[in-house]
Amino acid sequence: MEIPLSKLVALTDAKRSLDIRCAAVTILGELNARDPESHTAILNALASEEGSLRIRAVKAAGQLKVEKALPILLERINHGGTEAERAAEAAVALGAKGTHALQEVMHKVVPGVQKYIAAALAAADVDGSKDASGIDMLMEKNPAAVEAAVQTLAGRIPKLDTKRKKALADDLFTLAKDKKVKLTPAGESGMVRLAALLEDERVEPLLWDRTQPPTPPDVRAAALQALGKFLKSPTKDERAKLFACAQDSQFRVAAPAMMLLDKIPMTDKLIPEWLPLLQANDLAVRRLALGKLGDRDTSEVTAALLDQTAHPDRKYRDDVFAKLAALSTGRKALAKPLKEAETADEAWTLARVVAPFARGDAKTWGDELFNTLGKHLEANDRRADALMFVLKEAGAVELRDRLETKAAGLKKKEDFEKSHLYYRAAARDPAAGFTIRLGLATVGLKLSNKDLDAEVRARDHCLHQFADLIRQDEPAIIEEVEKTKWLEAEELYYLGFHFVDHAGLMGDFGAKVLRHLVKRYPKNKLSANAKNKLKSSGQK
Repeated sequence: MEIPLSKLVALTDAKRSLDIRCAAVTILGELNARDPESHTAILNALASEEGSLRIRAVKAAGQLKVEKALPILLERINHGGTEAERAAEAAVALGAKGTHALQEVMHKVVPGVQKYIAAALAAADVDGSKDASGIDMLMEKNPAAVEAAVQTLAGRIPKLDTKRKKALADDLFTLAKDKKVKLTPAGESGMVRLAALLEDERVEPLLWDRTQPPTPPDVRAAALQALGKFLKSPTKDERAKLFACAQDSQFRVAAPAMMLLDKIPMTDKLIPEWLPLLQANDLAVRRLALGKLGDRDTSEVTAALLDQTAHPDRKYRDDVFAKLAALSTGRKALAKPLKEAETADEAWTLARVVAPFARGDAKTWGDELFNTLGKHLEANDRRADALMFVLKEAGAVELRDRLETKAAGLKKKEDFEKSHLYYRAAARDPAAGFTIRLGLATVGLKLSNKDLDAEVRARDHCLHQFADLIRQDEPAIIEEVEKTKWLEAEELYYLGFHFVDHAGLMGDFGAKVLRHLVKRYPKNKLSANAKNKLKSSGQK
């Protein structure tokens, strides 16, 4: 059943309930009834003190093209809020008169409500109005107004047909080329965002032009984000721009540049371009570079990664060490900071990090670190302990062999003090063999003070070492003593004197040593002492 228009108008009367009046005004707007009675009813509703009714009347005024409502609509815009937004939309709906009125009051209203006018004009432009230009809103100084226009345009662009998109793009690129126009950062950023939505071949150069300083950071960030849909195979110059952005001090610029760079396939040819990113201020940028470069086994990459081992972030340092350890050049390079550590604490800090990566590669690490270990051992420097730790992790057996070989060589040269240092280091390993402990005992005997006082002998390590060896293989020990030419009468007498008074195997060993002394040095006065000792101990 159709309700006569006059009855609908009657339902807007102030005597009716608010709900009925709101419903009646809404229906009048939807019916598009452009008669004097309807217009009068809408104008009356606009004057109501009830906000919910006024909002419906504002919308209806635009639907019914109530031109007499324009002054009221412009006045309502100043109030802000939802009513102001709807009033601006209704004014635009009145056509050229409303659009021009909005353009005139744009800079007369308070800045806080300019965004409503900007959004309404932008919507009218997209909808095909010849009197409104949403693109012109990009030239506004008020960032809120610019953002409102951009959001409106961006929301409607995807729904436009090709012809309308082309027209909007023409306006946008005309503005971009106009050297007389100085856009604010908000305007530039809005231009970039809209350009990315237009799918026009002119977009990409516009975006690249806005990725570098002195373009404001917000605009650069927007341009880089927009380039994501266009980037396929960037030129060297374009890559240089991306790498420069990735190193920017502002992360909002660096972040989108990183995302674009991450999409570019890595090749050895690109290594020089990636290397500077390892010196970037932001850790995230360095991590990206580490991921790209970390598997490239070249000396330049290794040198660059080595510089990162001093970074204050522990997790990042660990990741760098892991990358270096996986490279043949990196494993050698990792030894450098260890060798150059200035203090024992610094050496230990590095050793604990490096040790896990040294496992199973005893030769590489031994070749790199053993000479430095030797220097520290000979200087009684505590840094030697850190190097020993790493080399033991790399290969305990290989380390023992190196230490024993070095000790034996020094012993052969009769450099007993240094030889003793290497034997002692080798003997720290519980798995040290018979020859190492024998070398430690004999060289230790050579270096002993050879004080015959019982208490002193009880504290002499070399004698304890001989005792352990005698229990294992007494014949081998006496054979070694007898063929060791650099053991002189004093050492032989001291050794025999200590053991000859012992019972059993130990006493027998002592007696054999004293007899060897008598035989080898018959004219030495200690030989006479040895004979007397043998006699007093009951040995012949």
